[in-house]
This record gives sequence, C-alpha cells and structure tokens, in this order.
Amino acid sequence: MSDSQFTPRVFSGMQPSGGLTLGNYLGALKRYVEMQDEGTYQTIYCMVDLHAITVWQDPAELAAKTRELAAAYIAAGVDPEKSILINQSQVPEHAQLGWVFNCVARMGWMQRMTQFKDKAGKNAQNASLGLFGYPALMAADILIYHATHVPVGDDQKQHLELTRDIAAKFNHDYGVDFFPLTEPVIKGAATRVMSLRDGSKKMSKSDPSDASRINMTDDADTIAKKIRKAKTDPDALPSEYKGLDDRPEARNLVNIYAALADMSVEQVLADHGGAQFGAFKPALAELAVEKLSPIASEMTRLMDDVPEIDRLLARGAEQAREITQPILKKTYEIVGMVGS
Repeated sequence: MSDSQFTPRVFSGMQPSGGLTLGNYLGALKRYVEMQDEGTYQTIYCMVDLHAITVWQDPAELAAKTRELAAAYIAAGVDPEKSILINQSQVPEHAQLGWVFNCVARMGWMQRMTQFKDKAGKNAQNASLGLFGYPALMAADILIYHATHVPVGDDQKQHLELTRDIAAKFNHDYGVDFFPLTEPVIKGAATRVMSLRDGSKKMSKSDPSDASRINMTDDADTIAKKIRKAKTDPDALPSEYKGLDDRPEARNLVNIYAALADMSVEQVLADHGGAQFGAFKPALAELAVEKLSPIASEMTRLMDDVPEIDRLLARGAEQAREITQPILKKTYEIVGMVGS
C-alpha cells in the first residue's frame, strides 16, 4: 500500500491518571473533537490503561479514573456515534502487536527516549520493564489501526518519530509496504498550557497549589476565581505577539483565550491590545466559564451512570476489533506465524 491507499484515520489516547486540567482539554480533548467533527478522518480515541500500569496503580482507583476519563471525552464532545471510543485493555490486539514491535524496535532507540529518563530518574534499575518498553506499545496502539495521523503535543513528538521508525523497519525487514508512516498533527494556540501561578511551568495536576490549574471538574465560581487570581504583570497587553516576549504569564493567558475562543493570538491582541489585566481577566473568566462549566456538569452526570459508560466502552471495543483483528492477522502472516 502507498500512504494514499490507507484510510485517513486518527488515533490518540490519554492515560487515565485522574485530575484532568484545562491543559488536557486544550492540548488534547478539544482537538479530538475538532478532528472528529471535520469529517476528514475516521477517529479512534482511547483510554490507555495498559500504559498506566507501567507504574503501580491502586486497582479501584484505576478503574474509577478510566471511567472518569471516558466521561471527560464524551462531555467534551467526543461522540461515540461518530468516533470509536475504547479502553485499550479491551482490545487485545494492541498488546499482541506491541510484542511484535518489541522485537522490531532496537534497544538503542528505546534508551534515547527522554520520557523514560525523566520518569525513571536515578532509579532506572528499579523501573518496570513496561516503563522502558512502552513506546513500542504506543507504536502498536497507533499502527494496529493503520492510523495515518496522530494529534500530539510537543512532548510526544519523539514517540511518534519512534512509531515511524518501527513502521519503516518492519516494512523494510519484511519487504512490504504494510504500515503507514503516521503523520503528527500539531496545531492550536495553546497546545502547551502553563501554570496560572508560574508561566514558565506546564499546568499540572501534581502542582501542590490548586490555584495553579483549572480542573475539568471545577465549577463556574472556582474557574472565575482562579483566573482573577492568576499571576500577571503590571503592563498592558501589547497589540502584537512580539510584545509578549519575556512575559510568560501574559502570553499564557492570551494563548488560553485564543484557544478557548477559536481565535488566533493576533486576533485576541487586536481586540484586547492596550487593555490592562483588570479588564482582560474578567473577559477570559467569562469565556472559560461559558466553555468549561457545561463539560464539568456533563462529566458529573455521566459518572453517576457507570453502566452506561461501560456499555459504550464495550461497544467501542467491538467496533475497534473489526479494524484491529484483520491487521493483526495480516501482520502475523507477514512475520510467518503459522495458523494465523
């Protein structure tokens, strides 16, 4: 197959680690919905619980967080009638192709992965083998669907490069053109949302200060209060983007506004350039409440109906396996697995 012969298909997933923030929404969920609604691609979105257990998880918490993440996907606008919504462990072909890719990927490739170094730290010898090898499973997550595009943040670009390397090596080793070289999709004003207390740090659920982030479960009053108290500087907003250089907190708030309003940063500055933060923050708070509080309400409603979430995920797994089973079967045939 040439790349043009592959069905245009998007795959992406998030770990069910709980504590979803505005950063998760703008960096991932909002883009999932946009790609779904474009109608250009078949879209498959996943809760990657196999990746979550690369570090120890409390079983009851993992189950609850997986359902919470599914609720967030749906509340944000991922429609199970338009997208395939799955829990990774319910589609066994992910792990089965992951093993094949463990045998294709090279140790040197894995040792270059910066996320392993960051997560394992000085304790690398005590890290799980899964933490070391999970980029090969991530490649399998994508390629078991022959996904042609993956929406990624800057921190995941290295993993997508590895996915392309694995696909290219498999195709070369077996003399086939079977796996696509998946393309990254990086777009949007706020793919990297920063802390409301420190514009040089990424917004994170692990920050000890709850005021540093907007949680997807925050109510309208909490969202507005956090934005009003967000760190800024004494200067007015500039009228062009260059004026945000060396103003990380100002740049962050403008980026958030742009992403929530589906505007460019230049448009936001054209509208608000010259304004003080005393005027800009209330406008941003109003916009954030308008966009985010309905998602929080819908998440709460969905979490009160666990059987419905489980039903939707079971149906998604059935739909996914209609794609993954033939691709795994063909992979096994190419490799020489007898009886596949």
